[in-house]
Amino acid sequence: MHTKTQESRISLFMPEENAGGRKIRIYFDGQQLAVPEGVSVASALLMSGVRTFRATPVSGSPRAPYCMMGVCFECLVEIDGRPGRQSCLTQVQEGMVIKRQDGASGLNIPSAEG
Repeated sequence: MHTKTQESRISLFMPEENAGGRKIRIYFDGQQLAVPEGVSVASALLMSGVRTFRATPVSGSPRAPYCMMGVCFECLVEIDGRPGRQSCLTQVQEGMVIKRQDGASGLNIPSAEG
């Protein structure tokens, strides 16, 4: 069953005030975000208020990270042009370009014909 939900600005992943540390710049769906260096892409996006990371291929239902340890595959996003990346297992890097993943990612399989 597909239900529409509004994204909430309340999160368990809130950056600590005055935590120090360096901020780096990433881009999510064209929006520039300043996030703490050394965190996962999933954590950085959640701290920035992002609640929907991808849509399922069958129903289009919104999905977001669930396990945060690489088991559930709910956190898939496109990172620097590569779809199907697990954002919970990928550390943010300066200038990284991240996009929501809508549906299934295509497979790039080289043909036997060369």
